[in-house]
Amino acid sequence: MTRSAAATAAIIACCVCSLHAVADDWPQWLGPQRDSVWRERGVVDTFPANGLKVKWRAAISGGYAGPAVVGDRVYVTDYVCTSGDPFNKPSKRAKLEGSERVLCFSTGDGSFIWKHEYECSYDVSYPAGPRTTPTVSDGKVYTVGTMGDLRCLDANTGKLLWTKDFKREYGAKTPIWGFSGHPLVDGDKLICMAGGKDSIAVAFDKDSGQELWHSLSASETGYCSPVVIHSGATKQIVIWHADAVNGLDPETGRPYWTIPLKPLYGMSIAVPRVYGDFLFACGIGHKCALLKLDARRPGAEIVWRGDSRNGVYCANSSPIIENDVIYGVCRQGQLRAVELATGRRLWETCDATTGARPAYYGTAFIVRHEDRYFLFNEHGDLILARLSPEAYEEIGRFHVLEPTGEAFGRKVVWSHPAFANRAVYARNDKELVCVSLAAE
Repeated sequence: MTRSAAATAAIIACCVCSLHAVADDWPQWLGPQRDSVWRERGVVDTFPANGLKVKWRAAISGGYAGPAVVGDRVYVTDYVCTSGDPFNKPSKRAKLEGSERVLCFSTGDGSFIWKHEYECSYDVSYPAGPRTTPTVSDGKVYTVGTMGDLRCLDANTGKLLWTKDFKREYGAKTPIWGFSGHPLVDGDKLICMAGGKDSIAVAFDKDSGQELWHSLSASETGYCSPVVIHSGATKQIVIWHADAVNGLDPETGRPYWTIPLKPLYGMSIAVPRVYGDFLFACGIGHKCALLKLDARRPGAEIVWRGDSRNGVYCANSSPIIENDVIYGVCRQGQLRAVELATGRRLWETCDATTGARPAYYGTAFIVRHEDRYFLFNEHGDLILARLSPEAYEEIGRFHVLEPTGEAFGRKVVWSHPAFANRAVYARNDKELVCVSLAAE
């Protein structure tokens, strides 16, 4: 090999190594683009026969909030109960005393870096802890607590920069299952599901906390998070509250369009998914709809609505759409494949969620990586699988952590993991765990 050829080969090798060395962040719920897609390279194709490597474990307390990962830090929230009975009954609120915490750990070894803690009395059903994943942007961490406390912290130190109380400032009523809308950063705005009259959605200046606009009223706030879409030659914010799906002007909060869609018990939870010119939203009670988005101006019309024979009706997790097929987990844990154009069901299985039998609110969180999918189910198992119009095909399964929560008489973990640094970060009510997914 000539000297120049050797130099060229070395440069190429360095570029390839650098390409694989670049790690992705998971700075918010559902990933960098809120689309449940993990785009990092250098990830395992199969699980080793002797299992995946657990890099570290860190002690935390209760909560449903998933972690967020940015750079060499992972952020998560929890609740430390000091008094009260933390029972779980779907229609009855538990009253607890304690404190909510925002915790920061090192991604390298799980060592503790800082915490922000504040007293918080709970009056909710399923009171384990906070529901919303921290949103990290431009050196700040934004969290929403179970009782409606919005906090902006310095990501490096945990110093409190500003705060809002949705109940006090907007007259919001605490939903029976707590405030659950993950905060969304859009440019200089932080968009939150606050609640109250004319303030279901509120935009704040993300640096100062000053209100920029408020919008929408509804019978209940619901539990769904705001999401950005691009349609009708403009950017829109989609808000699904307990009564309807709405498209808003992100600069003013003015509604562009509204489509009624009212799931049972106010449980608008799963984020509406965009696929080309279509938007799909679904909730329990056979409430789902495929909308055709207007390509010329902001607008939407119904293509089809679900019924007992077709569609998919997600409860705790959001569906994902790929190659004209919707994949989602129904109310009783059935992972279903549904034809996008018609809503026709193609197949279903409980193997990835609860096991052999359906169970109320059986859960698995679905994340796509290249041509495969990672599913984190309520047993604490991470599954690698292929999903196609023909079948569910499991490639591998690894038990990440124990289910420490309870629902309908069974043990569960209902927390969306983060995927970053070629690893998965998952939590239950006792620990935060980092498991390597790096290809050898």
